[in-house]
Amino acid sequence: MLGLGALIVSLLIEGGNLGAFINLAGLVIVFGGTIGAALISFPLKTMTGLPKAIMKSFFPGEINGPDLVGFMVEMARKARRGGILSLEEEAQTIKDPFLKKGILLVVDGTDPELVRNVLDIDLAMTEKRHSANYMALEAMGGYAPTMGIIGTVMGLVNVLAHLEDPSKLGGAIAVAFIATFYGVSSANLLWLPLSSKLKKRSEDEMVMRQMMLTGILSIQAGDSPRVVEDKLKSFLGKTALKPLPVVQERKEQQAEQQGEQP
Repeated sequence: MLGLGALIVSLLIEGGNLGAFINLAGLVIVFGGTIGAALISFPLKTMTGLPKAIMKSFFPGEINGPDLVGFMVEMARKARRGGILSLEEEAQTIKDPFLKKGILLVVDGTDPELVRNVLDIDLAMTEKRHSANYMALEAMGGYAPTMGIIGTVMGLVNVLAHLEDPSKLGGAIAVAFIATFYGVSSANLLWLPLSSKLKKRSEDEMVMRQMMLTGILSIQAGDSPRVVEDKLKSFLGKTALKPLPVVQERKEQQAEQQGEQP
């Protein structure tokens, strides 16, 4: 919206007419042609799933790093006290399917290498689905300017076919170039930025999944909560320096209990 607003404001500053930039034929050529080319290039399932993927890209993930670390530390503490089987009831309340699958595999006594292989396959397939979405948008960002040029050429051919009235040539040529404007602006304000957004969201989600995988394998190996916390903090960088909610709350409770003891 900021980019589109900048275009409109700059047009008004130059004294231009906003209505002159509205051309139905150019819109049909650019957007219809771009989507049509993408439908040929990518499976229908990918294209029909794009609106949902685009909407998700504007909202952060349900799981953030510090909260995930705190949760995994708490799971490690429960596993140390009550054994791996004590995590089964906790796993049923987990909403994230990847994390739930990993915990249940550990509870079932699956070999650690097999757990890693199963979850690695899940990660690879998830990343493949994500890449199909942002690659489709990236391709549309390449098609749109080309479709705009095609629209401009079509408009110029139409202009040259009607040279009887030279006084109208200027306006007709201006209308012809609107298609190029639509193509270039839609590519750089819509398709390519959306592709970058989806790619970044995908990378962030893959980091969260890798954190989950590391935590699951660490819990299965019987690592202490401190070791689990230190391993997962390395994924967070500077954010790991902040107190983790679950761990900090437990420390405060322990301090209160110690203060109450004679």
